[in-house]
Amino acid sequence: MKHLLKKLATSVAVLPLAFGLMAGAAQADKIRIALAETPSDELAAFFVALDRAKAAGLDYEWTAFSDEELAVQAILSGQMDIGFGTPYSAMQRSKAPLRIVFQLSKLKFFPVTSKKYEKLEDLNGQPILLHSRGGGTDSIANVIEDKVGIKLGERSYMSGSANRVVALIAGQADATILDLSNKNKIMANAGEKFNVLPMFEVDASDEALFANLDWIKSNEKDVDIFVGALASVWQDMAKDPSIIRRETSPDGPIGQLPKEILDGLDGFYANAVAGGLYDPNGGGRKAALADMEWYSQAGQLDGDAASLNIEDFWYLAPLDKAAK
Repeated sequence: MKHLLKKLATSVAVLPLAFGLMAGAAQADKIRIALAETPSDELAAFFVALDRAKAAGLDYEWTAFSDEELAVQAILSGQMDIGFGTPYSAMQRSKAPLRIVFQLSKLKFFPVTSKKYEKLEDLNGQPILLHSRGGGTDSIANVIEDKVGIKLGERSYMSGSANRVVALIAGQADATILDLSNKNKIMANAGEKFNVLPMFEVDASDEALFANLDWIKSNEKDVDIFVGALASVWQDMAKDPSIIRRETSPDGPIGQLPKEILDGLDGFYANAVAGGLYDPNGGGRKAALADMEWYSQAGQLDGDAASLNIEDFWYLAPLDKAAK
């Protein structure tokens, strides 16, 4: 969903790619943050952290790109400084030393099906509706096949968890994979018609903050402020999810979202924290090891997890400082 956003002194409004990059290049004295989506309830905690970082002296601007791939390319080209995503394939194959510094959220997705299925094994040979070919839900399906020892049937694709909810309710699909928010919505509104299949625990990253290692080391103070602010918000949120609503600036991009979204922030973050979406410690070595296993199984990293070195993908010094 795209919302009309107010242009802020510390941000760049959501713009087409080329204009966003030109705006970033003109403000090189600021940290240029590449978002992989427009501001939404899922980004409210991130913007609270940005406000804390600004109070600690961080000067920044952000640009929202239409998808993760464009944000990754902006980091690779040097047009933006730090971005959202889990670009493991690009990390391994690019000459640029991209590194993750903070896990923003875990891969918490849920197999939701009609009542004809009760466990993952029941999906053997059965068709499934996913987000996009080669995307996150496709990777999850690959790992399900590997871990459970099944072979899913025909895969069809429909972008957006909310759209796949509609497809389930309309009877156009019997099985899909949904994010936490949409899983909760469909079970609250039509739970008698659907099952959430028991899923193995996943600590791997869904969204993470990453940048070029050379840039990180050249901007150590700013990166430390940024990661410290994120860690403080994630830790406070784990204790009291309502901190996000209470610290959301009414003049910021989240504060400009529709009232029904703002009214739902407490419920969204309470459910997300209870569902294990956020690691209060920013992931660190535990997440890095989980990522090596997950993304190698998902086919996005060449080699098995044991052969991969986490230092080739993560730079842990800012998190280590934040922990002290």
